[in-house]
Amino acid sequence: MSALLDIAVAGLLLLGAAFVLIGSWGLVRLPTTMERLHGPTKATTLGLGALLVASVLFFQSRGIWSAHELLISLFLFITAPISANMIAKVHLHRRRTGGHVEPGGIAGEPPRPSEDGDWATFEAPKQDTQASTANS
Repeated sequence: MSALLDIAVAGLLLLGAAFVLIGSWGLVRLPTTMERLHGPTKATTLGLGALLVASVLFFQSRGIWSAHELLISLFLFITAPISANMIAKVHLHRRRTGGHVEPGGIAGEPPRPSEDGDWATFEAPKQDTQASTANS
């Protein structure tokens, strides 16, 4: 392998590792849910992209072709939007229901859905018809 290719692979590995580390750290340490949204989607996606490009360059220089990088990229591009969507749904649900936030800005446990509730909905909670008629 040429010295220029070695430098490119090493640089991409360091860049990718830095993005993954910062994205993971941001997911754990950022105080609000919408700020946490960027950790698993933006920074980690860029980091894994740089790591995959480094892997492709390294193995292509040796004459080896592998579909592993393509499969990892496919999995990443399928799961990153789904995780971002689920994090945004949690944020909207907690904001709508007045979810509890622990002192210091670190979010606590997510609220548990009711018996007939569902995590994947933005509908208003159903009113108990028996309780509302009994109170009338």
